[in-house]
Amino acid sequence: MMNNTLKNQACKASSGTVITGKWHKQSYRILKPLGYGANGVVYLASSTSGLVALKLNDNSMSITSEVNVLKHFSKVQGSSLGPSLLDVDDWHRSELRMTVPFYAMEYVKGENFLHFVANRGEEWSGILCSQLLLDLDRLHQEGWVFGDLKPDNLLVTGPPPRIRWLDVGGVTIQGRSIKEFTEFFDRGYWGLGSRVAEPSYDLFAVAMIMINAAYPKRFSKGNDGPQQIKQMITTHSALRKYQDVLLGAIEGKYTKALDMRRDLVISMSKASVTAPPKKRNIQTKTQTSTNTRNQQRTVKKTKEKKGTLETLLILLFLFLAYILYIYGQLI
Repeated sequence: MMNNTLKNQACKASSGTVITGKWHKQSYRILKPLGYGANGVVYLASSTSGLVALKLNDNSMSITSEVNVLKHFSKVQGSSLGPSLLDVDDWHRSELRMTVPFYAMEYVKGENFLHFVANRGEEWSGILCSQLLLDLDRLHQEGWVFGDLKPDNLLVTGPPPRIRWLDVGGVTIQGRSIKEFTEFFDRGYWGLGSRVAEPSYDLFAVAMIMINAAYPKRFSKGNDGPQQIKQMITTHSALRKYQDVLLGAIEGKYTKALDMRRDLVISMSKASVTAPPKKRNIQTKTQTSTNTRNQQRTVKKTKEKKGTLETLLILLFLFLAYILYIYGQLI
């Protein structure tokens, strides 16, 4: 059995390290780490075919499970569930006298979910999560649950903005126990359900992702976890407009991703219609000239038109996405 020292070193690779597969002889030069998890490390690496994401794991059973998930995803017609699988091999580490299994996958280049929402506006949290729910519906129909669903495992690519999954290490067959989880997004941690892999487990996590977008630093669990989450939703202006949807997901009332997505889209539509106009800045004649006031009015009107157009485009995008999905289901 591998001792703990070797186990800790097995997946470590410094920048510039060249990893060559034992069987396929493909070489990868490590550039930098992309992420760390319970089951290995993901690195950005260069290869003869371009940039790839390389995952090293000292547990061959875990690697096999993740590879099988990626292979299965690639067979789902009309879907982009997870990155594409490129190579699976072993790396012989002569200095450690051991072999480390790894796989290479598509390098998904994009912006972190939370950063994107912070930079583009809070309304994008709902838009991106509506996309996420479509992907989750496809995943659930295939008999899987994502499990460790969190912003760290999501990237926004584009244009046009499109949400993509990264790490599939937590993907679990429905009915089994969740393999990996992160406390803030885990309903068991908050005392709001079990860790059985079922669609409602993922939908709870989607709600917590939207809450995380409103509270980027997150918050620690208090004495009454369920009540605490409800209070965080009802006291935040960006979350109140989705209150019924978020509370429904938190309380486990949704068992299908499409049902949650439908209600989320309706909430976004209502919010865009009922949003109050922004207050105008009042200036006296002594504070500004007539020309300046005219310029300000022009700029304000331009911004209002732009805001209305963006809202209409967002609603049109959501409507078209829904129509395309329904059409895909029919054929």
